[in-house]
Amino acid sequence: MITLYTFGPFFGLPDGSPFVMKGMLLLKMAGLDFTARPTAPFKAPKGKLPFIEDDGVIIADTTFIRRHIEQKYGFDYDSGLTPEQKAIGWALEKLFEDHFYWLVMAERWMDDANFAKGPARFFDTLPAPMRPLVRVMIRGKIRQALRAQGLYRHSPEERLDLARRDLQAAAILLGDKPFLFGDRPHGADATLGAFTLAALCPHFVGVARDEIGNLPNLAAYAARIEAAYFQPNA
Repeated sequence: MITLYTFGPFFGLPDGSPFVMKGMLLLKMAGLDFTARPTAPFKAPKGKLPFIEDDGVIIADTTFIRRHIEQKYGFDYDSGLTPEQKAIGWALEKLFEDHFYWLVMAERWMDDANFAKGPARFFDTLPAPMRPLVRVMIRGKIRQALRAQGLYRHSPEERLDLARRDLQAAAILLGDKPFLFGDRPHGADATLGAFTLAALCPHFVGVARDEIGNLPNLAAYAARIEAAYFQPNA
């Protein structure tokens, strides 16, 4: 049995992290049974979640989790795709994982209202006297990471424009297809599906949710991913 180490369900989502949801989708797409086990990021081999344990082997990062599944279980996430489609899928994954992700992070961690009802709750299991200090410390580290990455150096209006362009690009590539490359999901759908579901979370206020609401095909796509993989009978 594979164990997927997670943050745990938050905000009405299967997990508070889109990367963990991507990991869940990769496992579900491959038809592999797994157990989700919440843990702390500092226990992860690379300091980030998710990671998996499979017969004693530890694999961190969803890109390498996917590679492990492909190599050990022989599941081809991109079966039937052309080289060009595979390249488009990879580019879209990196757009969301290395660009859009940071824009949403800024929206949820740096906006006081979103932080108070969202990321601040990640620390509720800590002893009460520790919570305020840890929240301030971790939020400060996130702020530093956002500035180091570069996107937080832009104004809020500029960041909103960039987020809209990311989502619009995905909507254009999706078009009127059920999934990115046709009638069934492929590897890149694990990323886009996870990130659109996270962005649509009604728990937060922000441009990500609003913009997807203005892109009916992307909103419908997220609903298909949720129905296929995260409903009780999925």
